[in-house]
Amino acid sequence: MEKRRLGANGPEVGAIGYGAMSFSDMYGPTNETESHAVLNACRDLGVTHLDTANVYGMGKSETALGTYLKANPGARDEFVIATKASITKDADGNRCFDNSAEHLEAELDKSLQRLGLDYVDLFYAHRRDPRFTSEETAANLGRLVDKGKARAIGLSEIAPSTLRRAMKVFPIAAVQSEYSLSTRAPDLGLVQACAELGVAMVAFSPVGRSLLTDHPIPRERIADLPFLSTNPRFMEPNLTENLRILAGFRALAAEMGTSAAGLANAWLLSRGPHVIPIPGTRSVDHLRECVSGAALTLTEEDLERIEAALPVGWAHGDRYSEAQGIGPERYC
Repeated sequence: MEKRRLGANGPEVGAIGYGAMSFSDMYGPTNETESHAVLNACRDLGVTHLDTANVYGMGKSETALGTYLKANPGARDEFVIATKASITKDADGNRCFDNSAEHLEAELDKSLQRLGLDYVDLFYAHRRDPRFTSEETAANLGRLVDKGKARAIGLSEIAPSTLRRAMKVFPIAAVQSEYSLSTRAPDLGLVQACAELGVAMVAFSPVGRSLLTDHPIPRERIADLPFLSTNPRFMEPNLTENLRILAGFRALAAEMGTSAAGLANAWLLSRGPHVIPIPGTRSVDHLRECVSGAALTLTEEDLERIEAALPVGWAHGDRYSEAQGIGPERYC
């Protein structure tokens, strides 16, 4: 697989990585055996960048990765591992964010224990905590690099202005944001800022939480998934309209001799050499479909046909509900 760099001076990783939220039960029940099978497939396919977080299954994702690394000692040298922290709850049980030095370090220590590691290659602040300036958050993360607990730091769901301010204090290796053919807000400044500053743009949900695949999550399953059942794009009448529009995209992918997921990831790779999609899945077969996008070279004509099938703003419904949208910075 093609290699891309995780930050200006960071390690090279496979152009497509893996988002390990699927090791939790976010999109349906899973278990350690299935998770380990996906990790075996990652090694076979050249997927070397793994992304997890402390809140994915409340530690379940990190634990699954940790048990795999323990059972396969050589795998640690093959993978570049990222995790995240800052999403937490206040005294009343309400969701909030904490970018304090104390919280970030305490959570990273717990993550390292679950992962069975002395350090991670990349550690993100999962959300911007408004109590801290961009510069303060960068400094709080940077001290963990100085302590040897992380090799590099990143920020998630932020504005370009936040990135520019943070970079003045400590090098930011990566910015993670939702980015796909169905969520294109990062094109309005964030993708460009990352390219200018030598920062990797790590794109999560690159296949639109299954919409940009040949087999979107069936309607009957959505009701049993708390996140999707309250997500505007998976609620009626939006879902029906989205599926109607996406039929054309799936037909285009088939005409081009690839899967919808492969084409969606190939489109992201075409956005710049610093863009690294991290699809997540519980299925080895679906992982192969996603990774197949790394072997595609899209022509200008291909990109025009994709744009005609899914023009900017095609999706019905916001990417998040009002409750889900608390935390990400809106900059346009």
